[in-house]
Amino acid sequence: MLIRSGKTGLHRLILLPVVLYMALLLLYACGNAGPASKEWPAYNDDAKNAVLLPIDSFSKQPFIQERVKEITLALAQPIPVLLCRDSMNSQQQLAEMIALRNTDFTRHVLDPQTRQPFRNEIFGVYPARQSDLVTVKEPYILSSVYRVEMYNYALNLTSVAMVDITQQRVLAGYHQEEVQPDISGRLRDLAVKIAVESPEVQEALGFKPGETAALMASTKTALNRSRCERSRHLCVAPTFVKGDKALWAIVDLTDHRLVGIRWTTVGEPGAAVPLVTERKLQDDKITSCYCEVEQPLKKDGWEMKYMLTGSDGLRISEVKYNGKPVLRSAKLVDWHVSYSGTDGFGYSDAVGCPYFSQAAVVAWEVPQVAALKDEQNKVVGFVLEQTFRSEGWPTPCNYNYRQRYEFYLDGRFRVSCASIGRGCGNTGTYRPVFRIAFEGARNSFYEYKENSWLQWQKEQWQLQGSLTQYTPEGYQYRIGEGAAGYYMEPGKGQFADGGRGDFAYVYVTKHTAGRDEGENDLVTIGPCCNTDYHQGPDKFIEPAPEDISQGSLVLWYVAQMRNDDRKGNEYCWAENVLENGVWQTRTYPCFAGPMFIPYKQ
Repeated sequence: MLIRSGKTGLHRLILLPVVLYMALLLLYACGNAGPASKEWPAYNDDAKNAVLLPIDSFSKQPFIQERVKEITLALAQPIPVLLCRDSMNSQQQLAEMIALRNTDFTRHVLDPQTRQPFRNEIFGVYPARQSDLVTVKEPYILSSVYRVEMYNYALNLTSVAMVDITQQRVLAGYHQEEVQPDISGRLRDLAVKIAVESPEVQEALGFKPGETAALMASTKTALNRSRCERSRHLCVAPTFVKGDKALWAIVDLTDHRLVGIRWTTVGEPGAAVPLVTERKLQDDKITSCYCEVEQPLKKDGWEMKYMLTGSDGLRISEVKYNGKPVLRSAKLVDWHVSYSGTDGFGYSDAVGCPYFSQAAVVAWEVPQVAALKDEQNKVVGFVLEQTFRSEGWPTPCNYNYRQRYEFYLDGRFRVSCASIGRGCGNTGTYRPVFRIAFEGARNSFYEYKENSWLQWQKEQWQLQGSLTQYTPEGYQYRIGEGAAGYYMEPGKGQFADGGRGDFAYVYVTKHTAGRDEGENDLVTIGPCCNTDYHQGPDKFIEPAPEDISQGSLVLWYVAQMRNDDRKGNEYCWAENVLENGVWQTRTYPCFAGPMFIPYKQ
C-alpha cells in the first residue's frame, strides 16, 4: 500500500470521525479481503549551524493537545486509524470507508504479537489515474476509482488501496516498508503552526513569522543525528526566507515537536516572477488532457503513450521503435535534494499533476513535442519534454525541474532531466530517481569490465566513478535478450546539454508479475539526504537479491548533481537580475541522464 498528499481545503467537523467510526464498526464485521560517494569532495560546512533542540515530545500548546486527543480516540477504536481530516466529498469518504473494511489494507494496524494498536492515519483520498492502475486487469470505470493512502507511524510503513466505489471493493493495493507519504493538508498546517510558535524559530529570525510565510511546508525532510535520521520519523521543514538566507524549521510530526533549525544561503532574492493570469485555465487543461488519460504519440518510427502522473513525473509506456517493443515504461519517481554533506538535511520532492496530486513541484505547462537537432541544425529525431516548477520560482526555496525524453531517427533514445535552480541553498546535491522498465521476459544485464562484458547474476547496484570502465565508444552497460538489445552510455559531461557528469548509482531489479515495485505510481521511495546507495531502489534489492540472469528487468538510474553559485561557474542555479530596469531570470541548468544505443550481434 502507499501514500501522498494533495491540496487541502476546509476541515471536517470534529464529530464526523466518530460517526464514520460507528459506521466502520458495522462494515468491518462483514468486510472481505481484497486483493556517500568517495569520488566527491565533501562540502566545507560548519556543523555547528545545525542546532538540535531538546524539546518535550508533546507541547502544552492547545493545538497539540487537541491533536493528541484525536490520536487517543482513534487508538481506542476497533479499527485504530485516524481518519483524513482534509475536506472531502461524499465519494472520497465512501472510498475511505471501503478501504478500511478491507482486511488486507488494514493488515498492519495492530501489533501481530500483542494486538495493541499502532498509530495509523489516512493521509489522503484522491481520484485515481491510469498510472495508478497499470497492474489492474479487470474492468473498471476510472471516474469511480479512488486512491486511499495510509501511514503507519510505528512501522514507518505506507499502505495504498485503489478503491472502486461503484463496485464497493478494493481493486488493488500494496504496502511498502520504510516509505513515507507526503503529508495531508491538515498535517502541513500543524507543522507550520509548530514552527511559527517555536521560540527557537522566532529568536533565530528576530521576529515571529506569519504562517503564510512558510515555504515547502509539506515536503518531507530529514535531519541526521535526530529522530528524523534515515526517515524513521515523519519530518517536514517549513522554511522562512530572510534576506539572502533561509531558515529551515525541521518539524517531527511523529512526536509533534521542532527537532532542529538550520540556515542555508540562497543568494539575493530579487523579485518574484509575475503570476500567469491564465494559470488556473492552464492547470485545468493539463489535468483533463494529460493527467486523467494517456495520450498517444507516433513520430519518426517511434510509437508510445504518455501521461502526467500524480507523483512520478511524465511517464511513457508501451514504447516501440519500428514496431519492435522497447520499453514497458519509464518515469521520474523522485527528486532527492540534500543541502549538507555533514548535517544531512534536505527535501524529498515529487513532480506531477497540478490537481489531486501528491507532487511538491507541479506541471507548469502541457508536455511539449519538438524537433531534435544536432550541432549542424539537422533534424535527428524529436524531444518529449515537461516542465515542473513552483509558482514563486526563481525566488529562494522554489524549484524548477525539466524532464526530457529524446528519441532519435536511428533508434537511440535518452532519458534525462535537469534542475533549473535555484532551490533553497547554494550547497545542494540533486539526485533524481529514474525507473526504466525494459520490454522482454528474458533480458540479461552486463557491465563492461577488463575488455569484456561481465553478466550480472543477482540484483545489485553500482556507482559510476573514477574507476568505472567504458568501451571505446563510452558504453558502460548493456541490456538485451539474445543477440539484440541496448548499450547504455551514462553522462560524463559529453552530451550537448553541458552536464558535468552524472556520478550515477545504477540498480537492476527483477520485475515480477503480481508484485508492485514501482509499476504503478510510487510515493517518494527514498530519504532526501543519504549520500550512499540508499536512495530508494535498494529497497527492492535488499535483503535477498533475486536472480536476474534472465528475466523481465528494471533499470533504476540515480544521477548526482551539485549546484554552484560562483560567478562564471553557475550550475543547477537561477537568479533574478536587473537589466534595463526590469527583472530578468537567468538560468544555469544541470542536465543528467543516460543514452541507450541499439545493437545487434
